[in-house]
Amino acid sequence: MSIEAWDEIRTAYHVARLGTVSGAASELGVHHATVIRHVDALESRLGTKLFQRHPRGYTATEAGRDLLQVAQATDDQFTQLVGRLKGRGDSVTGELVITSLSILSPLLLPAIARFQIDHPGVLTRYLTGERLFRLEYGEAHVAIRAGRAPDQPDNVVQKLYLSRTGMYAAQSYLDRRGQPDTDAELDGHDFVGADAEDSRAPFYRWLAERVPRDRVVFRASDARSGKYAVLEGAGIGFLPTWEAAQHPELVQVLPPRDEWDSQLWLVTHVDLHRTAKVQALLKHLKSSAQGWSAANPS
Repeated sequence: MSIEAWDEIRTAYHVARLGTVSGAASELGVHHATVIRHVDALESRLGTKLFQRHPRGYTATEAGRDLLQVAQATDDQFTQLVGRLKGRGDSVTGELVITSLSILSPLLLPAIARFQIDHPGVLTRYLTGERLFRLEYGEAHVAIRAGRAPDQPDNVVQKLYLSRTGMYAAQSYLDRRGQPDTDAELDGHDFVGADAEDSRAPFYRWLAERVPRDRVVFRASDARSGKYAVLEGAGIGFLPTWEAAQHPELVQVLPPRDEWDSQLWLVTHVDLHRTAKVQALLKHLKSSAQGWSAANPS
């Protein structure tokens, strides 16, 4: 591959990642006209459209997404190679993209922030959302996912932490309605739950099987909003034990049960798994998770 071709691919990779010519130009430190020239030249070289142009920016086509996958892996591996050639093979530098559900942020962010402090050469991007960021297309280096073990091909999957969940209520709610101590005493109580009736969370499935839907009087589309509804006394709800521990004003109504547990997984793509920055982060998160377990015994 010629230097010119690699420059064009690297430019197109940043356009696909950032979605705009101006963003890619700023990232690469070049004029926006250079970015456009590189993209046009690469599309001409390959004989295919890599992007759909629209007023808000550039969206990668299927061919563009394929390029993004290859370019991300190549860029990271090239950075590692340069480091080894310069005698810095173990250095942890460059952009590191981490993704998780937003509800996990209070658990993960202290560890990720400490990692950033320890490795100032890293530019950390922490992305949250309900959709799965596609590691095979280079959308993230490390994903922290919950539930069943991810089974996407070419991913390396490792256990991180078993998140235990209990049932909690604010004291203000219990003062009004009394405190149930058994499953049978849950009848007639108000609950905070998921707006979606087909939620995959094991504790919400358990609730749907045992409590009439009309008793779920406060329904939220995200777990963070549900937590605040519980804190305000809207009803009884579920919280991970690690999060409930941060709110001593909450009262545990029912203790954690195995069927409410949610396994957290570390997921990386095989092409990036062995890079120094990914390995350093994985080691750091695993070490941090041992402290979570000690602070939140089963």
